[in-house]
Amino acid sequence: MKWQMSQDQVAAFQRDGFLIIEDFLDPGELERWRTSVDRAVLERDGRKFANQDIKIGEDDGINPDADYYGKVFDQLLNLWQSDDEVRELILDPRIGEMASTLAGIDGVRVWHDQALIKRPWGNPTGFHLDTPFWSFSNRNALSIWVALDDATTENGCLCFFPGSHQHTTFENPGITKNLDAIFDMYPEFRNQEPVRATMKAGTASFHNGMCVHGAGANMTTQPRRAMTCAFMPVGSTFNGEQNILTDEQLATLSVGDELCDDEQNPIVFQH
Repeated sequence: MKWQMSQDQVAAFQRDGFLIIEDFLDPGELERWRTSVDRAVLERDGRKFANQDIKIGEDDGINPDADYYGKVFDQLLNLWQSDDEVRELILDPRIGEMASTLAGIDGVRVWHDQALIKRPWGNPTGFHLDTPFWSFSNRNALSIWVALDDATTENGCLCFFPGSHQHTTFENPGITKNLDAIFDMYPEFRNQEPVRATMKAGTASFHNGMCVHGAGANMTTQPRRAMTCAFMPVGSTFNGEQNILTDEQLATLSVGDELCDDEQNPIVFQH
C-alpha cells in the first residue's frame, strides 16, 4: 500500500479538496480488496446496513425520483460491521493516518464505509457535497474512494471541482436526477470545468466532504465497483441528522453530544 505521502501531496489536498494516489494498492492487495468486498456484498443479500433490514431501493419512500436514483448506484454501507476481512481493510491505521494527515487533524473515526457499484447503463451521480448528509458538521471530514475496477469517462469516474471545499456551506441539494442542481446553490461553479478523475483499478482518491463532486453515467456493459470510507474527525458532535444511525442510537443522543461510540464509530488513527 502506497500510504506515505509528501508534503506537496498534503498541500495539494488542502488546496484542491481532493488527491489522487496512483497505484495505492499493489496487484495482490487489489485482489484481496476485490475478493473481500465482493464476498461481503454477496452475503448482505441486498441489505444496505449490517444492523437494519432495509434493502437497496426500499428507503426511497415516495421520492418521485426514486426509480432514477435506484439506477445511479447500488450502495451497501458498513460492510466492516458484517465482514471481518473488510473490517481489517477499513480499520487499517495507515489509511487513518493518511486521512488525519491530509485533513490536518489529530485523528479520525469511521463514519461509514460504502461499496458503491454503478451497474451497466447506470445513471449519473449528480454533483453534491458529502458532509451535509452526515450526523455531524465538521469541515475537515473526508473520504477515501478505492477503484476496484478502472474508473473511466465511459463508466462514470468521479469529477471534482478544485477548491470548492473552501467556499461551500452545509446547503446541499442531495443527489437528484438533475446533474446541475448544485449550481442553484453555488452558481460560481457553473462555468468551471471539473477535474475528471480517471483511475485505474487500485488507485485511490481522498476528498474533503465539502468538495463538490459527482460522477458520470456508466455507458458500458460492465459494472464500475468502488470501495469507500467516510472518516469523522475525533471530537465531532451530533447535529441532529439521523443518517446511518438506528432509531435506538438516535434516541440516546442530543444535539451537541460527542459521537464517540467505539462500536459504531471506532477510532482508526489518533496521534
